[in-house]
Amino acid sequence: MRTLSKYSIGIGDRFAHQGIAQLKAVQKACEMGVLITPVWNKSFREHQVIGSDPFATRQEADDAVQRLNWQDDYFVDADHINLSNVDYFIDSSDFFTIDVADYIGKPAADADVRDFVEKHKKYVGNLQLPDLDTTLAISEQQIRTVAEKYLFAAQEAKKIYDRIASQKETVAFVIEVSMDETDEPQTPLELFFILAALASRNVPLQTIAPKFSGRFNKGVDYVGDLQQFRLEFEQDVAVLQLAVREFGLSDNLKLSIHSGSDKFSIYPIMREVIRTFDAGLHLKTAGTTWLEEIIGLAEAGGPALAIAKDIYRASLEKAEELCTPYASVIDIDTAKLPLIEEVNNWDSSAFVNALRHDINNPRYNPHFRQLLHVGYKVAAGMGRIYLSALRDNKKVIAKNVTENIFERHIKPLFI
Repeated sequence: MRTLSKYSIGIGDRFAHQGIAQLKAVQKACEMGVLITPVWNKSFREHQVIGSDPFATRQEADDAVQRLNWQDDYFVDADHINLSNVDYFIDSSDFFTIDVADYIGKPAADADVRDFVEKHKKYVGNLQLPDLDTTLAISEQQIRTVAEKYLFAAQEAKKIYDRIASQKETVAFVIEVSMDETDEPQTPLELFFILAALASRNVPLQTIAPKFSGRFNKGVDYVGDLQQFRLEFEQDVAVLQLAVREFGLSDNLKLSIHSGSDKFSIYPIMREVIRTFDAGLHLKTAGTTWLEEIIGLAEAGGPALAIAKDIYRASLEKAEELCTPYASVIDIDTAKLPLIEEVNNWDSSAFVNALRHDINNPRYNPHFRQLLHVGYKVAAGMGRIYLSALRDNKKVIAKNVTENIFERHIKPLFI
């Protein structure tokens, strides 16, 4: 296995053109004395929509690393994989995000549930969380309930891990387990026994992505109770540290925050907690770079601005098709979307101000931003027209990409 550094960031890139600009942001942190490992992540769904393949992501990462002479570790993540698509990523990836959300709630064998409960009955009572004035009250029935809900998912994670390991016998890699795309958040107690189940099956995870309360909508800020998030995040960090000691998991086990880009209101909370606990963190971003491409095109003006407007027009026309796959992670009020006739009259500044995530700008429109976030399929359909625009306006786009990742994401969390 390879060891992921304390801090890491998933830098998704829909069209595989911004690898250098993304890595420059990470380099800036390194120059300030903070090592953050870059992880280029892209899901099977994104590859299918774009018409790309994992090898292109590997090429993008390798090229950026070579051209910028990056001397530290980096990874390419097979994001949200399962048994049906893991083989697609085997050759190109060295980081695998095993998504077990679809297996949660499916029953494990009765004998397996009984064995799990028997093995972990020693935790019945009050379990003290490290460095917190907090205990988890645990009953035998609660352990059974967690096993009935999550044990099958842990068993499936093991199958997927074994599939990866069997084909990468001589290549080291990192394992993440994700369960964020579910209806209900996992409690700290549930997370503790989920980790127990994964450890008992020798799944060597280094990061885990639970679901938290509140909304983690794509491309916009967190929506929810900040104090509740603080409580959950703090207790989950403590649970991970306890699980490392109790179950022999990796010493660098850390939380992974999915749909983590642009969650500006919770960054100060996470920063404070990880510093208090001396804990690591993996922040996973994806569409924020794609949106910076559109912002860059709009800033460039002329034909590039026209392309940005065309993408919005087509996204508005195909809104239902584009939004349906992301229904659980977007909240768009169509009444607040600007009419295409209005957008057609916008200059560069008006378009950028509506799209750039700046809540202090009165023209910022989170509904406009969310629609364009899921509108990358439209750009993919443009083929060479869009890709040529990226190349022709490379300088202005790259500036936006680097500044966005460093100033709005890395600095508030890690520096």
